[in-house]
Amino acid sequence: MAFTKVNDISLHYSDDGPTDGPALVFANSLGTDLHLWDPILPHLPEGLRIIRYDKRGHGQSEVPPPPYSMGALVSDAEALLDHLNIRDCVFVGLSVGGMIGQGLAVKRLDQVRALVLSNTAAKIGTKELWQTRIDAVRAGGIASIADAVLDRWFSRDFLASPELGTWREMLISQSDEGYIGCSAAIAGTDFYTPTSGLRLPLLGIAGSEDGATPPDLVRETVDLVPGSEFQLMRRAGHLPCVEQPEAYAKHLMGFLRQIGHI
Repeated sequence: MAFTKVNDISLHYSDDGPTDGPALVFANSLGTDLHLWDPILPHLPEGLRIIRYDKRGHGQSEVPPPPYSMGALVSDAEALLDHLNIRDCVFVGLSVGGMIGQGLAVKRLDQVRALVLSNTAAKIGTKELWQTRIDAVRAGGIASIADAVLDRWFSRDFLASPELGTWREMLISQSDEGYIGCSAAIAGTDFYTPTSGLRLPLLGIAGSEDGATPPDLVRETVDLVPGSEFQLMRRAGHLPCVEQPEAYAKHLMGFLRQIGHI
């Protein structure tokens, strides 16, 4: 684990594997940190350069005062990849991480050769929905909305499993200010037009029981890019990399092989 200064904030990241290996960059969802991807790591082949990071306001990264803009979140990712001298990566973004991936691909095609858009969309929710969420966190902290968030995140089976507690702890350990800041960034984002102009290999992944970004919403965004692929993971929710890590990694590796990344 390491830190670097980007855009006047300290960003926490991990950079694992050979520096000359094919780069795979992971960006996680609202209310999670880079450990969201821990379950799939044992299922990835050796030789990849795997970059994970905590977006601003999350994990061990700095928490600047909210609100944040999507442009700032994209710029943070861009600066981190420049710092690491990453070009031609496959960018895997889940939820707000997928929005960051869309924005980065539009801005820096030299950095991103292919996208995996997981449980995300060009536009998620409405400004009113996000303002209600922001107001709730301001009033009672993330803990006050945790149960409702977990219901959207996970399938019925996983909600009844003992593993749920680990992910609840991750959620409520995040900064209230960081959660509010990134919620504001999502609220202000509509990437339908820029994403529809992308021409690059793209895999979309959705969970059949996703209460945050339902499959039809994910598919609508994926279909904006000609030649894209779509995978529906059944009996999985908003975080299929947690619920079905082996199957998730299999979809990911199949895509990487198909595009010649590995």
